[in-house]
Amino acid sequence: MNRRIKWKCDRIAGCGAAVVLAMGLMVFARVGEVQAAAGGSLGADDPGQVLAGLPVATAVPRAREDWLVQSIERRAGVYRDVEGQELILDNGLIRRTIRIEPNGATVGLDNLMTGEALLRSVKPEALVTLDGSEFKVGGLVGQPNHAYLRAEWVGELQAEPTAFRLTGLELKQTEALFGWHRRRQALSAAWPPTGVAVVFRYEAAEGLQRGVEIEVHYELYDGMPVLAKWLVVRNGRARPVRVDGFSSELLALAEVESIVDEYNPDRWRKPWVELISDYTFGGMGLRGGNRTSFWEADPEYTSQVNYNLKTPALLVSRPPIGPGVTLAAGESFRTFRSYLLVHDSDQRERQGLAIRRFHRVLAPWITENPLMMHVRSADRATFRNAVDQCAEVGFEMIIYTFGSGLNMENNDPEYLARIREDVEYAHAKGIEVGGYSLLASRRINDEMDVINPATGRPGGAIFGNSPCLGSAWGEDYFRRIQTFLEVTKFDLLEHDGSYPGDVCASTNHPGHLGLADSQCRQWERITALYAWCRERGIYLNVPDNYFLNGSSKTGMGYREVNWSLPRAEQIIMGRQHIYDGTWEKTPSMGWMFVPLTEYHGGGAAATLEPLREHLAAYEAHLVNNLGAGVQACYRGPRLYDSEETRAMVKCWVDWFKEYREILESDVIHLRRADARDWDGVLHVNPGQARCGLAMLYNPLRTPIRRTVRLPMYYTGLTESARVREQGGEPVVYQFARDYAIEVPVTIPAEGRTWLVIEAP
Repeated sequence: MNRRIKWKCDRIAGCGAAVVLAMGLMVFARVGEVQAAAGGSLGADDPGQVLAGLPVATAVPRAREDWLVQSIERRAGVYRDVEGQELILDNGLIRRTIRIEPNGATVGLDNLMTGEALLRSVKPEALVTLDGSEFKVGGLVGQPNHAYLRAEWVGELQAEPTAFRLTGLELKQTEALFGWHRRRQALSAAWPPTGVAVVFRYEAAEGLQRGVEIEVHYELYDGMPVLAKWLVVRNGRARPVRVDGFSSELLALAEVESIVDEYNPDRWRKPWVELISDYTFGGMGLRGGNRTSFWEADPEYTSQVNYNLKTPALLVSRPPIGPGVTLAAGESFRTFRSYLLVHDSDQRERQGLAIRRFHRVLAPWITENPLMMHVRSADRATFRNAVDQCAEVGFEMIIYTFGSGLNMENNDPEYLARIREDVEYAHAKGIEVGGYSLLASRRINDEMDVINPATGRPGGAIFGNSPCLGSAWGEDYFRRIQTFLEVTKFDLLEHDGSYPGDVCASTNHPGHLGLADSQCRQWERITALYAWCRERGIYLNVPDNYFLNGSSKTGMGYREVNWSLPRAEQIIMGRQHIYDGTWEKTPSMGWMFVPLTEYHGGGAAATLEPLREHLAAYEAHLVNNLGAGVQACYRGPRLYDSEETRAMVKCWVDWFKEYREILESDVIHLRRADARDWDGVLHVNPGQARCGLAMLYNPLRTPIRRTVRLPMYYTGLTESARVREQGGEPVVYQFARDYAIEVPVTIPAEGRTWLVIEAP
């Protein structure tokens, strides 16, 4: 290749490029600059030629900046080793080293934040099962001991003859999974996330699969220890090929504990990594929705101390079934993405902060956080009165809630026109509008429901019965929902009972061939709808973990019958739900609930209506949610029923909007609500003038005076802070050695106070 390449030197901690080079630090290769010089992507041919054009990676010191507090000046880059045999992806926080001769294989995975080598053994880059036969993609064999990996062993490893061989290498830019049309307040983040991308191309060495090409894609992002990986299978032969299964990631990681006689791998401590996939369904949390990450025993690791060789030290990413996809000549199949997040600590708060940052960067729409009312009736008078009240007190969105009578599957022109008129009425007042639609956990009929492979009949699905998204009913449902959203100009889809991962053994549904491809094809269909919505700026409430596919919210801590408990119990449990729900979710990622009218029973003791008669409880709900930066489903026919009620709601909405930026920032957990003493959280954001805000609550029936210890580290301040209680005069506090301050506060009976933290 005859290409002119422009390289840029990394600037570290304010040092000039000349100083960086003089220190022997890493030269920085930015893919965008490489592509500009090359006239597009760089390299698709000989991996050795592409590698020869890269700068050499030299010694890099342990990362000095804390990526959760400070900006990381060193961006992601692509490098080579001195001998030109290894490609290195490095962003100053993590480094992945991939050998290209005699075949492609990951031979290094390093945590630059701690200085640790995570990899203990070389594995294939992927496994792919084609037409019933499993093939290794890349990889090297011959390692004498799989407990650790010596550098001198790497050069002696050999390619496996039957494995797909590395034939091409290309540097690219990061790519967006779908478009994101920003229509409301959200984090100002790059989309797609900035970083570097590399594609390794593998071909079958011989045999029946000759002509099949497998691409292994990597993306490394700027400023956070996250690496994405996925596969593309291309059928370049004349006859079809079936992709029966795959493992897109196999990482033999060093174990973090050593147990001789433990038989249950679920009880073992795991390495400080997360493998997060966008192939999720069912479950409102990160782990509840994870269907693709598996910690397995490594049969090659025969020197482990566990007597039965069951140490869970092999991290694998694969689908639970299938995909079972048949590719005609010239067709391709793209797998889901797996994101490797490397932690630098086993501290729960710190790991949670890392997961929250991951979502802010990889799914920035989760930072959209409109104040929303759930109107209980689709009746025009009720709806428009609710719109007027939302506009009056500062709410931003109104949703036709479940049980309102709205039917989003109704495409009758007269019905659509009537709903459109009400939407236009709301839009004229600055209020966005959305609606509820139930997808799964319902029965259509024997022909359209998912078929249980064990019985050959409907029934036995995750929610008992569920329609198959690949059935004729499913195809019609998606057409009707998209038509409704387009014609009415809805701004939100609240999609209840989203696809939970059901398989379907039917061979008569047009959207899938049979059992093997039923899960993959249904997931593709539901995520296509969500991408379509995001591209049009349609907000998504989905009670499943579809964040990486476009959803913004799921339940924060949602047990419906809890909202039929007495009002006082709802208040305490509400703060517990928020406290527990924000370890891995940002405040904007979860919804709460406020039963303005009776919900799931409970009678008068559980409800807020008449609102003016239960003003203190209504206010407590508002402060619980808004003080945490969390939005709730305020479900009822109205937001206020008197001037006093209106003034109270507006007061707290105005307060929230004044402090919104810090309230929607990260949560540091102070003390969980237990109804025995104070409880509270601390919002932090080192990038703001108001870099902290503590919300402190008193559940007791008498006032309390306490000295509260506040950790200041994640505010970004280093020596002292200025603290204002409820907007009062500031008091300057000097930090202890652990970055904490102790602030005396008085909290009224069953009340609250707040402290705003600023730079001194």
